[in-house]
Amino acid sequence: MFDAKSLLDQFLGSQGGGRSGGRGQSGDLLAQGKDFLSSQKGGLALGSLAGLMLGTKTGRKIGSKAVTYGGLALVAGLAYKAYQGYQANQQGQPRPSYPSNEPIPIEAPRDTAFDPARQPGGENQFAINLLVAMISAAKADGHIDAEEQGRIFDKIGEAGLDSEAKAFLMDELRAPLDLDKVVASASCPETAAEIYAASRLAIDPDHPAEKAYLQMLAARLQLDPALVDEIEMAVREAELAG
Repeated sequence: MFDAKSLLDQFLGSQGGGRSGGRGQSGDLLAQGKDFLSSQKGGLALGSLAGLMLGTKTGRKIGSKAVTYGGLALVAGLAYKAYQGYQANQQGQPRPSYPSNEPIPIEAPRDTAFDPARQPGGENQFAINLLVAMISAAKADGHIDAEEQGRIFDKIGEAGLDSEAKAFLMDELRAPLDLDKVVASASCPETAAEIYAASRLAIDPDHPAEKAYLQMLAARLQLDPALVDEIEMAVREAELAG
């Protein structure tokens, strides 16, 4: 099995610090050689690959205080923060506030449904689920046509990925948009919120098809519109955290 956690870190521009699932890798993954890319050149190629696949400079749009988290912890933290704000609103209480010097407003607590280590199939499988959700969201506006696929396949060849990672990306790119597959990966309301958060991180919904996709995803995931609004707010704050 390829290292989906590391690939998710690269897609989100994360540095995979010790907050990512508790196993602790500090500093730059590329410099340490602990991700599956062969060199910094490969990492740069993968960064442009993510831009092509997602139709956005995703790794650059997340603020510097947010990317100190690994990708799994970032998504979990944003979903948890949104859920806290949603619960506060439902109870007529003020939204929680957090220290401005925190890398992201709050880390999802361990041993809860938000904890990546608690997900069915383990952290790596959940990272795959989030990658599938992100790539699916990127397909929503139809920008990944046959010509764009060819460009992306070229980048995959340059990125230094192992054969399993290459096969995964190519298969997901070739596959038709499958909302059922994305929705089925949500095992509980908390993971549903995380899947939606990852999908929203993948795109800037300024295209009608992207907006319609996110609306349909939220409905299929059975997310309360008020919670969706909180996720949107959390994502925007992460983009500005720097």
